[in-house]
Amino acid sequence: MALLSSVSGISRQQLSCSSFKTGNSIIRGFFCEDVFCFYSSSSNISIPYEKSKRVWIWTESKQVMCAAVERGWNTFIFSPHNHELANDWSSMALLDPLFIKEGEVFDIVERRVATIFEVSTPKELQQLKPADEQAENIVIDLLNWQIIPAENIVAAFQGSSKTVFAISKTPTEAQMFLEALEQGLGGVVLKVEDVEAVLELKEYFDRRSEVSNLLSLTKATVTRVDVAGMGDRVCVDLCSLMRPGEGLLVGSFARGLFLVHSESLESNYIASRPFRVNAGLVHAYVLVPGGKTCYLSELKSGKEVIVVDQKGNQRTAIVGRVKIESRPLLLVEAKRDSDNESIYSIILQNAETVALIGPCQGANVKVAASTTILKMEDTVIQRKKQTASGTVMKIDIIIREC
Repeated sequence: MALLSSVSGISRQQLSCSSFKTGNSIIRGFFCEDVFCFYSSSSNISIPYEKSKRVWIWTESKQVMCAAVERGWNTFIFSPHNHELANDWSSMALLDPLFIKEGEVFDIVERRVATIFEVSTPKELQQLKPADEQAENIVIDLLNWQIIPAENIVAAFQGSSKTVFAISKTPTEAQMFLEALEQGLGGVVLKVEDVEAVLELKEYFDRRSEVSNLLSLTKATVTRVDVAGMGDRVCVDLCSLMRPGEGLLVGSFARGLFLVHSESLESNYIASRPFRVNAGLVHAYVLVPGGKTCYLSELKSGKEVIVVDQKGNQRTAIVGRVKIESRPLLLVEAKRDSDNESIYSIILQNAETVALIGPCQGANVKVAASTTILKMEDTVIQRKKQTASGTVMKIDIIIREC
């Protein structure tokens, strides 16, 4: 968040939370020695994925509370003996306190808002039914198995108006519950005492949210195609399949990434590999979640990349394997139609299975050409980005590259 980034050189654990009321609004802030940064509660950012998944926090740590509130999560669960703590925190920030009593969750006016179920056996799992006269929310505490019970609950409550939360003790557990059976549970109760857990979960939400936004792509005209000798190219094999028209954004410059097509197209000489992108050379940048880039040579199993189609739709995918081999290469340069000065380049393997994606032509996917037949004046797609790249994050500075 901008709040934390404005305090340079200060660790997140050193921050303490404070707030004060002025009129009908609440100003919250973080003190760190002599520095005070503040923001208004009216500046909340609406994020589509975060709207569909809810997060409650269960903690006794003031630092965790501060981190959660700053990130827009203000529903907190308190044990029966912690009413005084709830009152103390409510005087500092705008909270929605909930209290546990005899297996139920009540709000501040004693209205039941959730029922808690501990699940450790298949029989207990079967007792969870959407039609039961229970509260509008259900909080499950999976004491033994987690993944299979969570998937069964997602299936059982599909179409129900009830929201099912799972108690999670780590961000990894929370992510698993939110993705169970693709749809995921309706929310999580993050029960932690560590600030980093809140930060990691928020970063996960941010990554999931950005895929709902269209990337800004632009047309570029090929101005140069030359054989470039031999070099180490990188094949990226993903843990998910790509459709025709999808690929990875890769390039020699972070400001000018080309959309490199996956090997999802059929040919007479080789079977399609819709999980693979023959992406480029080891030095090239590739787009990864969070608006960042990394070098192709840095990719490894488990790392996430952004899969993009020619309309700018994007989704995250996990790298399953990376293959680096010496192959004959082709240098491609292209100039954007909207920019008569900047020329961006990419070096690719010279092979029929490697192609650059071009703009849509009506409802049809336009693949510019494989590198073996690519020629000057062909039209390709680039990511439209004006800022340069330092290490992995975009930054507004002047860099000359060629």
